[in-house]
This record gives sequence, C-alpha cells and structure tokens, in this order.
Amino acid sequence: MTVTPSDEHTPEPAETNRPLTVVMAADTFAPDVNGAARFTERLSAGLAARGHKVHVVTPSVTHRRHGVFIEEIEGQQITVHRLPGWRWHPHDWLRFVLPWMAKHYSRRILDGVDADVVHSQSHIVLGRALTRIARQRGIPVVATNHVMADNILDFTLLPKALYDVFLKLAWADAERTFKMSRAVTTPTRRAAAFLEETIDISGVVPISCGIDKRNYTPDLSVRPQRTRVLFVGRLTTEKHVEVTLEAIAKLVPELDITFEIVGGGDQHKNLEQHTKRLGLEQRVIFRGRVSEEELRAAYSRADVFAIASVAELQSIATMEAMASGLPVVAANAVALPHLVHDGENGYLFEPGDADQLAEKLRAVLTATPEEYSRMQQASLSGIEIHDIERTLDTFEKLYRGEPLDA
Repeated sequence: MTVTPSDEHTPEPAETNRPLTVVMAADTFAPDVNGAARFTERLSAGLAARGHKVHVVTPSVTHRRHGVFIEEIEGQQITVHRLPGWRWHPHDWLRFVLPWMAKHYSRRILDGVDADVVHSQSHIVLGRALTRIARQRGIPVVATNHVMADNILDFTLLPKALYDVFLKLAWADAERTFKMSRAVTTPTRRAAAFLEETIDISGVVPISCGIDKRNYTPDLSVRPQRTRVLFVGRLTTEKHVEVTLEAIAKLVPELDITFEIVGGGDQHKNLEQHTKRLGLEQRVIFRGRVSEEELRAAYSRADVFAIASVAELQSIATMEAMASGLPVVAANAVALPHLVHDGENGYLFEPGDADQLAEKLRAVLTATPEEYSRMQQASLSGIEIHDIERTLDTFEKLYRGEPLDA
C-alpha cells in the first residue's frame, strides 16, 4: 500500500491559502517532556503563528480537571481539549483516555469543530479514534509516527513470552490506522524505512520535527578547559544513560569531568544508585525537569552532548544541542546517524560500548581549539536543514492535499 496525498478535499484554487482548522490528536502533550509532545507543541504553535486555527486533543493532567482550555504554547494561544485522563501507573507520567470512550469524545469534538484536517500524532488511543471518526465523515487525516512499539514493552506488564504476540498485534493495528490516512510521516528517512519494513505500507514521508535555532545561544568562545558533558531526555531504559555513566567513570580522574543530566523518568533512582556504585556522586548532577530557560542555559554551558539511546526516531534534544553549537557523541543506532556525522560534528559509537564512548568523549574534550571549533560549526551547519519553517511548509501542503517538492 502506498500512502500519497489524496485529491479528496483539496481546496479550490481561490481557497488555497486560506487559514485551515487543524485538529491534533496527541496522546502526550504539555506538560509532558518528550519528543512527541515537544513536536506537537512546536507544530501547533507554528501553525497558529501562520494564522491557522489549531485544536489539540489530549488526556487531562488529572482526571478531575478536564474540559476545553485556551493555553499559551510557545507564545501562541492554542485551544486544548483535555479529555478525562487516567494514569498508567507502571509508567512515571503516562496518561491515557479510556479507549472505549475515545470515539465518543472524537465524535463530540468533530461535531463542534469544523475541521479541515485531523493530524494524528499517535496511533494508539486518541489518534486511532479520531482517525476512524474523521474517515467516516470524509475529513482527511495526516498521521505522524513517533512510536516504536518495542519501546513500550516494559510498561505493558506482559510476561516476556507474550512480547512477540503483543508487537504483532500492535503493528497490525497501526497498519490499519495508517491506511486510513491521506499521508503518513515520520521524522527521518531512516524512521520511514523502519516503518515501511515493519508493516505493509510505502510512501512514508520523512519530515523533520524541526527546530527554531533562534531560541538557542551557542557559546563559541575558547574555553581554557572542556569538562562538562550533557544529556537531555527521559530517563528510561532505552536511553541507556548508564552506558554514559560507565564511560565517564573510565575517564575520571584523567579528566575533570562533570556530567549533567536533565530530565526525569522511571530510571532516575536506578541511575542514582548506579552513579554511587561507580563512585561518581561528585561528578554527576541530576537536574530533573527544568524550565525552557534553564534547559537552554544547560546547553550553552556544556562542552559536549552525549546520547547512548538506541530508540530515537529523530531526537529533538540532539537537534537542540546542535543548535547550541555542541559537538555530539551518539550511539550509531536508528536515526542518530542522520544527525551526527562521524568525524564532522562529533562521533558515533557502537551501542552499549562504554569503552568506545569514553574514547570518543576524550577526543572531543581534548581536541585542539581549532578542531573543537570545526565540530561546533559543523553542528550549526547541520541544523540548517531542520529549520521549523520548512517543516511547517511541508505539513501545510499535506493538509491541503498539494504535491510535495521532489
């Protein structure tokens, strides 16, 4: 099956540039801190800044406080429909709408919102329901896949013997949902290839999540010493922050390193315990969740960004690090090589290999000023193609059913 923009519902020529009403289906959204939530925030705000009407449909933060709210997202006023959300307690923050109620809520929302298009950010609950109701009503759907089903296995409470069965059923359901969409997108070409190889679908469109580099302040001054390693992201098993901790332990006391970890997650306590076992209590700072201003300051004071994750469909945090002028040392897995070009804006290492990670970190931290500056400039140059305006242009064309540039 090939997914291509349909002629159905394409605006008349006179209406081509009229503002659109877009309904976003998001199983995760602010105040959640993860790639899918951050992308939905930036896309919604960017579309609103261009004059489109955006409605985000997402679970409520608490079960009791639900309804329709006008919320400020990235400086824009967005209409957010927060449906009754329930905590999934095996996960540290995940909330969900009761699946058997999701279609009911979807009908009610589409009764009240004259939507030109539905954009599903998740095929699991709300995206699944809104896609089906939109399809029934002839409203075109654009779907973006942020999910690798393997990543949620730890939180299903299923015995490992049933993992393969779960994955087969999960991807089969995803395939059915995606085939109801005008177009299916993913953040990178590698992620698109992964989806096309996993289910019976082709024509998946790679569109970067995008970033506004103006929000970040690179520090290009020459520092007498480079000692600060940074990681930003959820502290979950697939991020493998423990590998970076082990690499740091191999470099101390040779290098006077501080490892700053920004983000929260279910592995926080385990990582703190691992830090103690490695004798790194004085070297590692757990910041937890921080404000946008604090996050940008962390990027600006860091010397290198390290990410050992093996499940990134793009990695907004890596893009933020690049926009901040940081060399990056990343696992050679999934989409990270799409951002990190070995020997140019940093280095790649084999996933799980703490010795190789330590070697690459040493190479960055001890590089000559000229070599380090070259890597910084390579990161800044590499982020240009991920400009958020390009992302917005592409999604507007998909929403309108217009052909994309070759």
